[in-house]
Amino acid sequence: MSGQPALTAAEIAEKVGGEVDGDPSVVVRGVAGIREASPGEASFIAGRRYVKYAAGTRASVVLVPSDWKGECPATLIRVQDPEAAFSRLAEIFAPPATVPEPGVHSTALIAPDAVLGENVSIGPYVVIESGARIGDNTAIMAFGYVGRGVVVGKACRFYPHVSIREWVRIGDRVIIHNGTVIGSDGFGYRVDEKGVRHKIPQTGIVIIGNDVEIGANVTVDRARYGATRIGNGVKIDNLVQIAHNVLIGDHAVIVAQAGIAGSSVIGSRAILAGQAGISGHLTVGEGAIVGGQAGVTKDVPPGTFVSGYPAAPHEKATRIQALVHRLPELRERISRLESRLAELERRSGGS
Repeated sequence: MSGQPALTAAEIAEKVGGEVDGDPSVVVRGVAGIREASPGEASFIAGRRYVKYAAGTRASVVLVPSDWKGECPATLIRVQDPEAAFSRLAEIFAPPATVPEPGVHSTALIAPDAVLGENVSIGPYVVIESGARIGDNTAIMAFGYVGRGVVVGKACRFYPHVSIREWVRIGDRVIIHNGTVIGSDGFGYRVDEKGVRHKIPQTGIVIIGNDVEIGANVTVDRARYGATRIGNGVKIDNLVQIAHNVLIGDHAVIVAQAGIAGSSVIGSRAILAGQAGISGHLTVGEGAIVGGQAGVTKDVPPGTFVSGYPAAPHEKATRIQALVHRLPELRERISRLESRLAELERRSGGS
């Protein structure tokens, strides 16, 4: 941990708005999880599942809720929100952020009529096609591709190997991670009388709002016509598929490996957990939650929590799942009852 900043527990408490319970002079030089932490590191407890690790932690400082009463050998810092406080602390100890230098790398290929804003950073082997416009302070890193007529807002950051296809429109402060493709063709074909599939032209675009973050290897298809839209503040994890003409409302969250079929609508602040699947032409209401690996085959009302396949209200889905696990036992019971019934019928018939 050499070269890292050093803070005492008292200094940490001042920075995160907490109260020290223990030795205020103990020194911290880094952060770690409650199970992995070593002496000289700080950790935190926010959820019940991690309380059991507190008594055995080797951390020097642990951030805990203000009313926490568990056992812990470390100096405690009591705060209202340990997770938020720990995030602030982690930023202090994190290595300095890598900020791309403004300028255009000599290997980049920029169309003569593309427009670059002030202080943009264009990395090695980036291609920017005709008519594209890149906003001030935006960085496009190595091997990025920006297609014809694309509009990118201010202060965006596109990591290596991001591809933005033709006519896509992206707002301000958008982060897109490695390998993501925005504006690939939607999956649309018509079948002729011989059963041969013919491509349906995908003539629409993708529109992405402000303050969106999109993970690695995500695919967002352009619309068949009109626009595939991603609202302001949406957060999309890695390996997500968003099909043509999907509409995603502001501040929705889409977790890894989720898939959304064409023309579905995801309401504002809805959450799709990992590997959730949404069939086409459906609506997931505002603030709804779709559980991990759920398969949604009909509309989800606003503010509800569904899970399972086919997705059902979570409480109902968990009861169904519990019964599924009991099927071998229930089958055996039915078999015994059938045997007893057959014996009773045999005796009755012989009397």
